[in-house]
Amino acid sequence: MKKLDKLILRAFLGPFLLTFAVVEFILLTQYMLKYLDELVGKDLGAEVFAELLFYFSMNMAPVALPLAVLLSALMTFGTLGEHHELTAIKTAGIPLTRILRPVFIAVSLLTIGAFFFNNNIVPKANLKAYSLLWDIRQKKPAMNFKEGAFYNGIPGYSIKVNEKLNDGQTLRDVMIYDHSKGGANTTVILADSGEMYMAYDDNYLILELFRGNTYIDQNDASFRNTNDQFARQRFDESKIVLSMASFNLDRTREELFSDNKMMKNISQLKVVTDSLRRYTDREETRYAPNVDPFYMYFKADTGSVKNGLRLTGKALERELPKPTPEVLAMATNKARNIKSFTASYVERLNNTLRDANNYEIEIWKKYTQSAAIIIMFLIGAPLGAIIKKGGLGVPVLISIMFFIFMYVMSILGEKWAREGIVPVGAGLWAANMVLLPIGLFFLYQARSDSSLLEVDFWRKLVTRLRRNKL
Repeated sequence: MKKLDKLILRAFLGPFLLTFAVVEFILLTQYMLKYLDELVGKDLGAEVFAELLFYFSMNMAPVALPLAVLLSALMTFGTLGEHHELTAIKTAGIPLTRILRPVFIAVSLLTIGAFFFNNNIVPKANLKAYSLLWDIRQKKPAMNFKEGAFYNGIPGYSIKVNEKLNDGQTLRDVMIYDHSKGGANTTVILADSGEMYMAYDDNYLILELFRGNTYIDQNDASFRNTNDQFARQRFDESKIVLSMASFNLDRTREELFSDNKMMKNISQLKVVTDSLRRYTDREETRYAPNVDPFYMYFKADTGSVKNGLRLTGKALERELPKPTPEVLAMATNKARNIKSFTASYVERLNNTLRDANNYEIEIWKKYTQSAAIIIMFLIGAPLGAIIKKGGLGVPVLISIMFFIFMYVMSILGEKWAREGIVPVGAGLWAANMVLLPIGLFFLYQARSDSSLLEVDFWRKLVTRLRRNKL
């Protein structure tokens, strides 16, 4: 039996690694497309991109694993069934559950490992990924001079180049406004041509200008005692050194992002969730004392009891003070204030409850995403034994159908849990609880060599139903 277990494990391991890599790549690509506009044109370098992709790939792993297990299980046992290897093994008296056992144990270990990975590694990867993404968003786009337009990306300078040659360095008809010392454009530089290049480990931009003039306004401090309106300095060659410090990728301290729910493990999430729910409970008990002062004008004795006798009907009406327009206006205004206060109070409580639900959702997701791995195996393995089709055709189609169903159910469950329509645990476990009976049903059918997905099975079923009607 050990040889058989090794054979089945080897048959499963290859498709699993392949499908996991493919699914991870697809999910990662789809996720990174959201930030594509913020990444391009900033001259980040291969190292920054590789770091960002590495961290986000770990973020995608808990989502990719269930689909990879489903698809690889379908491919593995579908191929064994297609080549009649399952039939040969069953003929030797080995039941299907025994055949599935080695892969089931491996998937169970994978489920446990995925839980600890999701709880301990993914929050740290999220912290590094989103802090790096934030810094990338703050980084200036790479320097790009456009012909005939002023470029203001370098602090203190406005640069206009009327012509830029194909070599990317040679410039024609250059105009530079220098306001690096503050104030207006007191210094203007005009040059017939020039060259630009980076120096000192790309920390500085060097502009070498040829055949030009420098015009300095008399209001500049250096020429305040002269009588000329401006000073002109002619040059054959001039060199300007511009700092590129503002284009560097400055890293923000990661601790500033650690309060986000995606950067916390279960124990940290529980602390925040309990704190928010205790705050909500306290605020609910404080509503009555907080709203009580709004009723201060309505606490006068209404005279419903007079001389030991309770007044009713017209007698009570005669004793009540007659409302005046001023009293009615005050009452209306007070009612509006009460309504506004109550609405804002309820909105604040709802927001706090929604935050608490969001943190609790993250707790349950670490369990449900891991449990989905073993549930997808219970669907994929027996279903592959039933359809007896390997390769990437039918298994891919079936896997996508179940994955979309699980994804839609998960999104709906999260939404209902977030809004408090259902308990958070019920909303997060809904998809798994629906798919688990389906997997067990497929397992039952596969054990009995059911032809559930064959055309003859459904044709015979329809014929039998017609006979029963007759």
